[in-house]
Amino acid sequence: MTLAEMEPGARAVIEAVPGKELSRLRELGLLPGTEVELVRHAPLGDPIEISLGGALLSLRLREASLIRVRTDG
Repeated sequence: MTLAEMEPGARAVIEAVPGKELSRLRELGLLPGTEVELVRHAPLGDPIEISLGGALLSLRLREASLIRVRTDG
């Protein structure tokens, strides 16, 4: 599953953040093994807002669709 496929309120653990394009996100803490929660989708669906280590971060759906996550449910 990807971060873009999650529903608001869902929690997951990041499995992979691929590509050079997403190095900026890795620098912000989106690393394998990190737990994230999808907080909300914007009214038109893009971007999404996630909670990561007590911080809120907005991501474009295009970026979120590249980040693989694992849920425990």
